[in-house]
Amino acid sequence: MEAPCSRSGFVTPRRKDFNNSARKIKDSAADWHNSMLKWETFNDAGFSVANKIVNIKISTRRESEVEAFEEDESSSSLEKTKLQYNKELEEDCTELLNIFDKMTKLVLKMEKLCATMKGILDLHTHQYGETGREMPLFHTWPTKYFYEVSIQLTEMYKQELQLKHVIVQEIAHTSNSDLMKVELSAWLYQPYIEEKARLLIESMLLETGHRTL
Repeated sequence: MEAPCSRSGFVTPRRKDFNNSARKIKDSAADWHNSMLKWETFNDAGFSVANKIVNIKISTRRESEVEAFEEDESSSSLEKTKLQYNKELEEDCTELLNIFDKMTKLVLKMEKLCATMKGILDLHTHQYGETGREMPLFHTWPTKYFYEVSIQLTEMYKQELQLKHVIVQEIAHTSNSDLMKVELSAWLYQPYIEEKARLLIESMLLETGHRTL
């Protein structure tokens, strides 16, 4: 994605009667975009920390295997190394949890954006009936479609957050190397965030004037 949308740099639509509903939708579109950019930043940071956790666990296991064959005189050195690993592991687990908390707050913000879209849709339904406005607020999208897109995006990120929660809980306790690799891969590639998420948000930005053809 491109750089975050700046509200000070909005492209003002030609429509002169740019009402409150349109402004809220336009602001929400920018907030969606910026939230998704922040999510990707947190996802990259979380992967780096999770990768460190896995490397520490693998190194600790190797040290334990070496210790079984070493003489007693080297056991104190190995024990110090193990304590250092445990300290680093604890610090990285705390950092990963902090990143997860930030991602949780982002999803809560996405739910609020979805609620904003629903509120605008309910208002228009009350004002114009089930068919909505005869003329769209921007170019072609009816108000209902902004809400439908928001629901799709919110559900993707909610499911991905649930997966992240499982990984955060399990990765420090996983002993199987293959399983640790699966957890790392799942964190990085985010299976619940479909490729169409990028298309949906870019289409919303185009519809609301943040993007130009």
